Amino acid sequence: MQIETPPVEKPYDKAEGERRGLVIVNTGDGKGKSTAAFGLALRAHGRGKAVKVYQFMKVPTARFGEHRMFEQIGLPVEGLGDGFSWKSRDLEHSAQLARDGWQRAKATILSGDCFLVVLDEITYPLIYGWLPLDDVLQTLRTRPRDVHVCLTGRRCPPEIIELADTVTEMQLVKHAFQAGVPAQRGIED
Repeated sequence: MQIETPPVEKPYDKAEGERRGLVIVNTGDGKGKSTAAFGLALRAHGRGKAVKVYQFMKVPTARFGEHRMFEQIGLPVEGLGDGFSWKSRDLEHSAQLARDGWQRAKATILSGDCFLVVLDEITYPLIYGWLPLDDVLQTLRTRPRDVHVCLTGRRCPPEIIELADTVTEMQLVKHAFQAGVPAQRGIED
């Protein structure tokens, strides 16, 4: 490790632009895409802002750690799917759930009622061809000016990355699962 001298002057100039809703993307093969989006949701909720989280691959009855916590603090989260594709018994049904869920999420975005809308794991139904990319892009472009949207998932379509204001790619360096350690409650779910 190399020791650095802490900066004594601000390393950037103050932004001069106007505040507006952002499109934020968390993508890549590394862990932390949804976790970062949930942190953003908690930050906005903590400031008294209206937030809605849609999870495209989770079932409506999911009770992962984030669901339990969000319920306790009154942050709405809605599972729209039936689990990951390898768990599905009917992929056309999974696709229809994604399409129905997208209509709910789209209505929330366009209503302007929320400061932040999280579209967790939306990239999967997009890359599987279950959702129309053009409709998602059009919704992001025409959303009310002050609505922030955060999208998560691997292999985010380049068209969304191009449109986004902030894109973070989580890079996998090392993961315990590769060493045979199974997922653990409170860490992966």
